Amino acid sequence: MPTWKSRGLRGSTLEELINRTNERYLEQNLALIQKIPTPITPINIDKESRHITLAYFDQKSTVDYIGVVQGIPVCFDAKECATTTFTLENIHPHQVTFMENFEKQDGIAFFLIYFTSLNEFYYLPFRKLKEFWDRAENGGRKSFRHDELDPSYIISSKSLNGILVPYLESIQKDLDDRETLV
Repeated sequence: MPTWKSRGLRGSTLEELINRTNERYLEQNLALIQKIPTPITPINIDKESRHITLAYFDQKSTVDYIGVVQGIPVCFDAKECATTTFTLENIHPHQVTFMENFEKQDGIAFFLIYFTSLNEFYYLPFRKLKEFWDRAENGGRKSFRHDELDPSYIISSKSLNGILVPYLESIQKDLDDRETLV
């Protein structure tokens, strides 16, 4: 059973950058994206500070963020990767199922991956993740390498108007690419 102490703060810097980006998108009336809290049950609470020091997760979470961009439903998960190889064990089958069902309802599902060793944000469309996932399910690699990714989905690292992870441009590219796939 995963606990708060063992994994709870991993990726918190990435999530803070995304949260600030989402606040700016809301202020500019571009998107309404909310962080989905993972339900926890506290085990230990520091009586003086009233902070939770140990807890367990009540249920499996689906995605980190969900919302709407200009009338289009979106959901995504944020992941950090310290190397140039992303291990698929960082993604859970119930997340893949949720995202697949989300897309069947005409939503857009994706992953925002921060490759820390490259200082690079990457927008991974769900359809590409699904290719890697299916490859692993069929006995292939249980990971994917950075060099297998489409470089046109690298997110610009330039902060514009306080937007730290400008992923809306990548959503537009994803939409444009979907039209050419049809």
